[in-house]
Amino acid sequence: MTIKVLLVDDHQVVIQGLKFFLNTQSEIEIVGEVNNGKKALEAIEQLKPHIVLMDLVMPVMDGVETTRKIKELYPGVKVIVLTSFSDKNHILPALRAGAVAYQLKDIDPDELVKTIYSVFRGENQLHPIATNLLLSHMTNEVKIADELNLATLSPREMEVLHQISLGKNNKQISAQLCITEKTVKTHVSSILSKLELDDRTQAAIFALKNNLFDH
Repeated sequence: MTIKVLLVDDHQVVIQGLKFFLNTQSEIEIVGEVNNGKKALEAIEQLKPHIVLMDLVMPVMDGVETTRKIKELYPGVKVIVLTSFSDKNHILPALRAGAVAYQLKDIDPDELVKTIYSVFRGENQLHPIATNLLLSHMTNEVKIADELNLATLSPREMEVLHQISLGKNNKQISAQLCITEKTVKTHVSSILSKLELDDRTQAAIFALKNNLFDH
């Protein structure tokens, strides 16, 4: 099956370069080329491409907004961002908008061809810079979520969590904190709910991972 590709870039030299080596691929067909996002949406309606090679900075409608529109109007069309920008202010918005691949314009031609084939098969392909940034961003988001959840615990619940992190059962916690086992059970249930955890083992791991207590 031939992979139909639409080129979207406002720099003609980039378009010509892409055409030069993509036209050598027997299974890839360039069905059109446009220089802004508005024209890209019109071309998709007419040409029915499988994949769009999308620049980010363009007149009329930029690549992020165009990608968002494509995902909304033509969910079967896959967007590969091909840009010169490798910073989070460009990468993250593009991925959030729905791009399934993010590559830089200095990519080796053979690697770009591989990216097109991979995306056509339903896989995601990211430049290493984008991959590292995304992983870092996800880690930071998890950390922030942990901190927000932790802030909802009462002082007594923090004490119970400390005891859980030490591996103590409800009876031992009851004796240590001078409260009933029923109260301990209530606190444990509340802690698991607030921290969005399934059991006390996960609670202990949470405490250790976040270095909550000096044991």
